[in-house]
Parts: sequence; C-alpha cells; structure tokens
Amino acid sequence: MSSAATLIRKARADAAMTQAQLGARAGLSQSAIARLERGSANPTIATLAHVVAATGHRLILAAEPRRASFDEGQLRERIAMTPAQRLATFTASSGNLRRLTRRARRIGD
Repeated sequence: MSSAATLIRKARADAAMTQAQLGARAGLSQSAIARLERGSANPTIATLAHVVAATGHRLILAAEPRRASFDEGQLRERIAMTPAQRLATFTASSGNLRRLTRRARRIGD
C-alpha cells in the first residue's frame, strides 16, 4: 500500500515532470505539489485522483478481502480437540519434523 505522497511522487517521476510542470497542469502551485509529495498535506481522494491524472496516470482504489495468515479450518479443528488430542498431534508432528530434519542433513552431507 502506498501513501498519497509516494503515489504522486512516483507518477510525476514516471511522467518525467517537474513539480512546477505538474502544478501547472493540475492547477496548483509548485509548493502545493511539494507539500503533497512530502506528505505535509492530506489530500482528498478527489484531489489525489486529479493530481495523478495530471501526470497521465489514473488512480485505482481497490478493496480486497483480507486473507488469513493461517488456515482457519485447521485452527477450528485444533480448538475442537481435547488437550490429550492436541498433545498427540503435537507429538506426531514433532516426530515427523525430526525425521525430516535427519533426512535433510543426510542429503546435505
């Protein structure tokens, strides 16, 4: 995710424009563009889209569903387990990991 300042700066650089050129095209002063690029100003979405459009780019906003950083189904299964079942699962996984580590070391030698 980029900040508004970064988006404007990158769009202007990609368009090979100076701050003064972008300001003239967007109807803003060079100092206003500088404030936007420094992050000193907090532009509205409309202003951001207008300034980015003046570079020949378009602003695209998108919302995407957050992806879990873990398997939610597996988590539900673990929560439903009794403590004894969790311990048995951990013990089996630990044994599998030890065997895998030994094999990897043999292959690496």
